[in-house]
Amino acid sequence: MCGRFFLQRDPAGLARYFETVNPTPNHPASWNVAPTQTSLVVRRHPESGERHLDPLRWGLVPRWAKDPKDAAKLINARADGLAEKPSFRDAFARRRCIVPMDGFYEWRKDDTGGKQAFAVALASGEPMGVAGLWEGWKSPQGDWLRTFTVVTTDANDKQGLVHHRMPVILPPEAFDAWLGAEPAEAADLLELLVPCPAEDLAIWPVDNRIGRVTENDAGLLKRDPLAHPPPELDDSPPDLAHTP
Repeated sequence: MCGRFFLQRDPAGLARYFETVNPTPNHPASWNVAPTQTSLVVRRHPESGERHLDPLRWGLVPRWAKDPKDAAKLINARADGLAEKPSFRDAFARRRCIVPMDGFYEWRKDDTGGKQAFAVALASGEPMGVAGLWEGWKSPQGDWLRTFTVVTTDANDKQGLVHHRMPVILPPEAFDAWLGAEPAEAADLLELLVPCPAEDLAIWPVDNRIGRVTENDAGLLKRDPLAHPPPELDDSPPDLAHTP
C-alpha cells in the first residue's frame, strides 16, 4: 500500500514536466503527505483534451457516497479490482489521473517485530507519475469535493524487501493512454498497471518520525544513521532538487 508520500518540487516545474496548461496552482511543498490532505493531481480536461494540474484531497469519495467520512479508507485502489469494485469502476472508466510524487514511504518489519521506515524514489531523480483515479462528490448543500486514490500493484523484487505492494509508477509514454488521450480498452489499461523495473528505484532508510503527521520537513529524507538495512535497501538519496 501507500500511506505516505512526498512532493517537494516547485509546481511550475511539475507543470512543465507533465505538460499541463492551466494556471499552475500555488501549492506548498510537503515531505509527509498523509491521507485526507491535499496534493497535486494531473487530469485531462474532457472537452479540450488538455492536461490540467489541480489540488485534490487524498482519499476517494465515490459519487454515490452519502458522506465523505470514509474517504481515508480509500487512499489506495488495488489494480486487480479497478474494473469490478463499485468504489472504483466508474472512476476507472471515466476519471483516471496521474498523481505526481517525488517518492513515497513504507515501513519494513525486522526479525524482532520492529519497524523501519524507508523512502522510495526514482534513482534518476525524476518525478514519479503514479496512476490514480479521481472523483467529484457533491454535498447536500451543493458544494463539490474532489478527491483521488493511488493505484497499487504487486511490488517488484527490490520494493518487495520492504513491502509486498507499491504504487503503479507509469512511464511517460503511458501518460496519454492512462489519461484517456488515446482510445484504449479496459484490458489494455490494466496491462499498464505493473510494477516498475527494480533497477529504477532508489530505497534508503529514514527516521520513523514520518509516522507522525505533524512532522513535515526536508530532514525526513535524510538517511537514518542508526539503521542497518540490507545492502539492497541502502541507496544514496537521488537529487530531487530539480525537475528535468
